[in-house]
Amino acid sequence: MNAQTSAQAFDIRRVRADFPLLARTVHGKPLVYFDNANTSQKPLAVIEAVDRHYREHNANVSRAVHLLGEEATTAYEGARDTLARFIHAPSRDELVLTSGTTQAANLVAYSFVLPRLKPGDAILTTTMEHHANIVPWQIVAARAGATVKAAPIDERGELIVEKFIELLTPEVKLACVTHVSNVLGTVNPVRELAKACRERGIPLFVDGSQAMPHRPVDVQALGCDFYALTGHKMLAPTGTGALWAKKEHLEAMPPFFGGGEMIREVKFSGTTFAAPPHRFEAGTPNIAGFAGVAAAIAYYDALGFDAVRAHERALLDHATAQLREVPGLRLFGEANDKEPVISFLVEGAQATDLATLLDLEGVAVRSGHHCAHPLMQFYGVPATLRASLAFYNTHEEVDAFVAALLKVRRLLR
Repeated sequence: MNAQTSAQAFDIRRVRADFPLLARTVHGKPLVYFDNANTSQKPLAVIEAVDRHYREHNANVSRAVHLLGEEATTAYEGARDTLARFIHAPSRDELVLTSGTTQAANLVAYSFVLPRLKPGDAILTTTMEHHANIVPWQIVAARAGATVKAAPIDERGELIVEKFIELLTPEVKLACVTHVSNVLGTVNPVRELAKACRERGIPLFVDGSQAMPHRPVDVQALGCDFYALTGHKMLAPTGTGALWAKKEHLEAMPPFFGGGEMIREVKFSGTTFAAPPHRFEAGTPNIAGFAGVAAAIAYYDALGFDAVRAHERALLDHATAQLREVPGLRLFGEANDKEPVISFLVEGAQATDLATLLDLEGVAVRSGHHCAHPLMQFYGVPATLRASLAFYNTHEEVDAFVAALLKVRRLLR
């Protein structure tokens, strides 16, 4: 992919040629990869960036004056600059590089929330959250004698905004929401929620894992206090991610992990910590992975989110219309504003059985609770199937997926 691509019409063949894994066959069938909400495939530019780092620049960051060490540090800190620009952060120093959203949430839980919690306090989240935006808050709340409460959703899978705002009571010390649901595809009105939180002096944490691959993100425009993202869902390697946080929060937060590189001076009489963000980055990071993050962002920049969104919207509309024609199929999540994630069940068939049979047809979808037990409980089901689409998928793949679904449905009757 080069810089001229964004000026050209979206060429799906050309795009797919950038992703080597998409040419695979599975069980003798062409692969249809519809598990993108779990992890995205990687373009050659990302694979080559990681390979190039290990072939040409492998050294540790910030620990050597030799050339390789300088090159590694430049790549790592360059990825911070690239990510900060990509999400419109006011400063690179507000971006903590992490292993993903889960680490980011735990950092906020232990370094920001726990020191502020007391018995009777509360943390507000929502019914549609991934476990990573529930469990860390439960752990620190239990330690402090606080509680976690959840704002409700409706049957369409949309957050009941007025109820969320109603629950922003004085004892709430942090509010949390996913930008895009990993099960329903629902896009939450983060700006509106952030405004309500600011008016009440309540910080807002946003899980951006499922938003980043599909839409441009501007943390300043959103108005939240914390925004977490995961690299491997947005074309980058696993073990990469970031936490953006307002400067005043980071400066007030004690470190969560201790070790090398997050200090200014260590004495047995006490340790002086580095300034943010390095205060929160103990140990050797995933340097090669962040070289891949920078390459992934360059790929998105060349492609352009307008092209991504238009193609994915067409895919979502096509897939939804096709699935509505499948007898006995129940869709979960029909929000007016959603990204290309479709959860469903077929009457008389277990989700895992369907997913296993679809795999034999070359179709990779997800089955299970999707790390969202409370959401499954809301809908009264133990699991769903999830087909999650990306810009490198095609209408032909959607057709093959639906044909395979109809075939395996007949086998289970």
